[in-house]
Amino acid sequence: MKAGFVNIFGKPNAGKSTLLNSLMGEKLAIVSPKVQTTRHRIKTILSGEDYQLIISDTPGIIEPKYKLHEKMMQAVKSSLEDADVALLLTDIKDDQSESDEIFAALKLKAPAIVVLNKVDIASPEKVKQATEFYLSKSYCKDVVAISALKNAGTAGLLDTILKYIPEGLPFYDSDDLSDMPTKFFVGEFIREKIFELYQEEVPYHTAVLVQEFKEKATLIKITADIIVQRETQKGIIIGERGSMIKKLGTLARVQLEEFLDRKVFLELFVKVRPKWRDNDIHLREYGY
Repeated sequence: MKAGFVNIFGKPNAGKSTLLNSLMGEKLAIVSPKVQTTRHRIKTILSGEDYQLIISDTPGIIEPKYKLHEKMMQAVKSSLEDADVALLLTDIKDDQSESDEIFAALKLKAPAIVVLNKVDIASPEKVKQATEFYLSKSYCKDVVAISALKNAGTAGLLDTILKYIPEGLPFYDSDDLSDMPTKFFVGEFIREKIFELYQEEVPYHTAVLVQEFKEKATLIKITADIIVQRETQKGIIIGERGSMIKKLGTLARVQLEEFLDRKVFLELFVKVRPKWRDNDIHLREYGY
């Protein structure tokens, strides 16, 4: 039996959350074309006949500008410390020297596999050149080319990961998918729809706090607060005559019903908390 921690690192928008979902065969991490969608370390549990992998998605590596960013980078730091295998994910189109600088700065103790993502849109020559580039680096044990979005190459990646996982007993029951509570995923799926629906800075100034999660006989009742920094942002979230928040609620409810496999009654409220991204008390309250 093999068991260990596999942690995914990379720049924002490299495809870390998509890779996690691809490896798990189920959507657990929210995905958006916008950068900095992932704010938490999301641990998922992949159990096979003779292995158990605790796979973590981590926030994209950035220079912190707010206390929220600092909390996000703390999640990256903790992931560096307990990794048995590190997946260094890079978009095949990214500047290689820039990615190399980021990966080298991680100072990994664990064996690292460089994962070249989105290779379906690159030439074989480009993939070959990138593979040779990363194999020449001291931190790199292996290079695997994949397309996380198209679920191509992930089976081969799993085989490569298992080469470096130590023997050990499972950490969790085999039917567990994550150590995170269901309420966490509820908040994340609502936040994903905010990233889908709203433009510019609004998603980045928004947090979601699930206040109520009650399982009733015929449905699950969920009440959540959407936190914004300014009154103008509250107006944007709500929309003219409530049109936008109604749309948000509908999209989120469909996603939640699919995830929970139950009918959902969803209530959303918008609250203004000035400068919450720089307030330790608010950050703790919102789960950061």
